[in-house]
Amino acid sequence: MTLDAAIGAQLGGLELDVELTVRPGELLAILGPNGAGKSTVLRAIAGLLPIDAGRIAVDDVVLDDPARDVFVSPDRRPIGMVFQDYLLFSHLTALENVAFGLRARGTSRAAARARAGEWLERVGLSSHAGHKPRQLSGGQAQRVALARALATEPRVLLFDEPLGALDVGTRSGTRRDLRRHLETFDGMRILVTHDPVDVYALADRVAILDAGKVVQIGSIAEVTAHPRSRYVAELVGTNLVVGNIVDGVLLSSTGAHVVIADALPGPAFAVIRPQAISLQRGPTVDTSARNVWAGTVGDIDRLGDRVRVGIDGRLPITAEITASALESLDLHPGDEVFASAKATDIESYPS
Repeated sequence: MTLDAAIGAQLGGLELDVELTVRPGELLAILGPNGAGKSTVLRAIAGLLPIDAGRIAVDDVVLDDPARDVFVSPDRRPIGMVFQDYLLFSHLTALENVAFGLRARGTSRAAARARAGEWLERVGLSSHAGHKPRQLSGGQAQRVALARALATEPRVLLFDEPLGALDVGTRSGTRRDLRRHLETFDGMRILVTHDPVDVYALADRVAILDAGKVVQIGSIAEVTAHPRSRYVAELVGTNLVVGNIVDGVLLSSTGAHVVIADALPGPAFAVIRPQAISLQRGPTVDTSARNVWAGTVGDIDRLGDRVRVGIDGRLPITAEITASALESLDLHPGDEVFASAKATDIESYPS
């Protein structure tokens, strides 16, 4: 019994072609750059966007299948959704907002209000039952939206940036509350987020979307250990180079050469960790590093006693050095610099 979604849809310039499977009790996080199609995937599963091709089924019940002319309307799907801005009805109280989904599914007014009251108590907001959205804090509004989604007893919960509207101080506490409430939900869950902290704190697996397609999916450890897109590499703070390996040398699309120890031939990814890169003012001949790349200093970001230095050139790369090394080199944006790395410090794997 799972959520199985094969989604084909055209939305403006975005061509969505995504396949996902989520098991009961599992939370799948979806990450990707802006415009990748993350929210569109949720809208398709919820029935807010009919798909052009593919099939969406929950527990083997087909909800959307254009080829068979099957489409179940959103209000009849066993799906609850929490939006980034919560979409609470401003003219309704917290209690009435939670009861709304139940009423839409035919539950009597008295029964819907009674169940809504139970859910507000579960999320710690029974004393706010008579408050309207404008009287609630961001964290409280998020809990009302969660209670509204859970009150209908869905098999699938969808979260579209549920913590994105909160300030940093509120976010960690709300994230902790969300994790606690989700522990009692045994259905399938999908979370769209931009924040890797949400992924580490809440997700079992992660799917990376780019330009409407899943480019990588797996456990958090698998995805971060072997990034397959520049977006993931930047997310985990490393450098990713794509190219073709011949005789132990990867040639990138920009013409840069990367020497890699014990590398297998063929199309590949190379991961160069920022901490493995040394910087010099001139090309150093007395070094054991087999890789030396020329460039100019771009951004300089200080992180405590460490400094990340972006280098623009044929091989755009980021190095992480100590603050004292930056001071010794006297580097500034626009300066010419040489980056070096040992072949044994670079990891490669087939693309």
